[in-house]
Amino acid sequence: LANCYRNSLTLASEHGVKSIAFPSISTGVYGYPSGKAAKVAVTTVTKWLQNPGSVELVRFVCFNDGNYDAYQKLVGS
Repeated sequence: LANCYRNSLTLASEHGVKSIAFPSISTGVYGYPSGKAAKVAVTTVTKWLQNPGSVELVRFVCFNDGNYDAYQKLVGS
């Protein structure tokens, strides 16, 4: 899951993308727990953004309250 975020961000940066949005990857039909998926997403993206690149804005898109709550605990308002 972490590689999915890293690879997507790397490709976005290589193509000059300024912003990118990610759904709560793997938490739907794949059944990956929302809390664990959010932790992987936030940790990976935060670490990746510490290096210079074109990506300036990353949005996490949540499709239900469980996903939103998991991200909110990690990111805050």
